[in-house]
Amino acid sequence: MPTMKISLFSQKIYPFLLSAYRWYLQTPERSLDKAYKAALQIKAIEDEHFNGKKIDFNSTIHSNSVMDYFESDLKKQLKIVRMRLTEFKASRWFSNESHQKAAHKTGIEYPNPSLVLEKLKFIDEVTSKYTNYDETTSLAVAKKPQIVQVDPDIVSASPPQLPNPNKEPIPKKRGKTDTTGILPRSLLSTISRLQIELDPNSEQDVVKSFRQTQKRTVISIRFLLLLIIIPLLTHQISKILVISPIVERLRGAETEQVFLNYDMEEEALVELQKFEEKIKFQSLLSNAPPLSTQEIEHQIKEKVTEIAEEFRKESANAIKNVFADIASIVAFIWFLLISKPAIAVLKDFIDNVVYGLSDSAKAFVIILFTDIFVGFHSPHGWEVILEGLSRHWGLPENRDFIFLFIATFPVILDTIFKYWIFRYLNRISPSAVATYRNMNE
Repeated sequence: MPTMKISLFSQKIYPFLLSAYRWYLQTPERSLDKAYKAALQIKAIEDEHFNGKKIDFNSTIHSNSVMDYFESDLKKQLKIVRMRLTEFKASRWFSNESHQKAAHKTGIEYPNPSLVLEKLKFIDEVTSKYTNYDETTSLAVAKKPQIVQVDPDIVSASPPQLPNPNKEPIPKKRGKTDTTGILPRSLLSTISRLQIELDPNSEQDVVKSFRQTQKRTVISIRFLLLLIIIPLLTHQISKILVISPIVERLRGAETEQVFLNYDMEEEALVELQKFEEKIKFQSLLSNAPPLSTQEIEHQIKEKVTEIAEEFRKESANAIKNVFADIASIVAFIWFLLISKPAIAVLKDFIDNVVYGLSDSAKAFVIILFTDIFVGFHSPHGWEVILEGLSRHWGLPENRDFIFLFIATFPVILDTIFKYWIFRYLNRISPSAVATYRNMNE
């Protein structure tokens, strides 16, 4: 028996312990490699998008959305470097001469010390440029110093503070005379445009800008298509392959519950009454001998069976739609969560398209959307939508809820539209707001 236990230990437990020990001994090398790869990712962004220089968030080469993407990627890589270097230092501190001898016995060869120093030097060269950034906050804050307005009474009451040489000076509030230059802005912009046109590298810059715009357009259109296709495919696939078999198995073909709500039952009764009246009308119209009571009842029973089967399928379909819609919503949210860079590109694309329209086009689009969703005839459209959703999910049509929704939701939308026009559009394009008011009058 002891011999069998020893053999079992040597065959199953010992290899597992040996592999775990080897993994522990390789921790310094593994941590350093991951930190080195993260530094390489930062260096690749610098070389490809910033001409080998530091990632500058004040740069005007890229749009705000693209800079936000670079910011999130930089924060991620800096976090990896910091964590892996901490792990490297801790594992090196626990490592001693006995561990190194054990590593040689298990077949592990530590890397050359010169290679380790070279990697550490490269990591320090890359990350030392970003030591002033706090990773817990947005890196974009560092590029835009904020002006804090303080009550003068509080300042006078507070004790004087010595200037800190390590702190950046707080910029003073610019007056109206500071914002006005010696020369008109239009003349300065014309001179800048002429400088760009006379620059020999301007053609390359234009081609590069066009390629970036083209890439942004392709990414945005593809993202919009996927945003529509993925929920629809999820709805159909989950409904056909997963939900339908489960619902049909639970309900069964001979279930007694034909109608999900009272509205379905009323609709079936109206259809049956119309069928009975149609039989009598056709019998009188064709001058045929009158049908007997038994024949009429026989045809009515057949119609009842047909109507019951139809509404049984409609009820089952409504139940399937509920779970299929939940699956579609989950897929839609999941796709949004994994597509944050594409959302940033799409936001930039929409901004350029919307704000690139003429003033009359902006006013036309605003009036079109407001009239559809919050206009005089919009309650009829909302009523059709809510009734369609109720039928889609097999819910009874609650007229009180529909009227309450129509009385509140379009009003909220109208308030949001007016706030957006007042807060943003009035600041960005006042002429578009004036055109909108003239067209609306």
